[in-house]
Amino acid sequence: MIIRKGTKLKYILTYPNIEVKISFNDAFLDYLTPSPVTKERTESRIYDLIEENDIEKLKEVLYGFFASIPVDWYRKNDLESYEGFYASVIYALFNGSGLEVKAEDITNKGRIDLTVLTEERAYIVEFKVVDEKGEGKALQQVKEKRYYEKYVNKYKEIYLIGIEFSKSERNIVNFQWERE
Repeated sequence: MIIRKGTKLKYILTYPNIEVKISFNDAFLDYLTPSPVTKERTESRIYDLIEENDIEKLKEVLYGFFASIPVDWYRKNDLESYEGFYASVIYALFNGSGLEVKAEDITNKGRIDLTVLTEERAYIVEFKVVDEKGEGKALQQVKEKRYYEKYVNKYKEIYLIGIEFSKSERNIVNFQWERE
């Protein structure tokens, strides 16, 4: 998309269609996982669990996926310290599964890390990276900033999810959720 501002042109890059968007996310996940079968199973399972609204099992699937990322991929870098790494992986998994997702979803109080939308439900997800143990700050932020208000009266059900990742464990150490 091109926007003209006086004599300047501003270019906004986005995906031209859903096929390109899914392909891009597939390529990213293929890079992260040594087994394409693991990626495909995880994406399929995520879609099914969101459709079934089984958030507890979703936690297990995400935990298992992060456990499958080889330790060598963390050498000579500090990926495990960055919230964006974990958020990108989860975004790619959800998007690759065919769900409608919004990263950095803007509200009047800040940005939702990830919003997942179905026909009747909205899932508001916040990520945090902690040193070792979960602190509950991710879910607390969603509630304090009332990120869910954007979707009130638009969806029958709204779920708030806080996911915390440990730098040392390189996986989920706290996964809390509640229905708004």
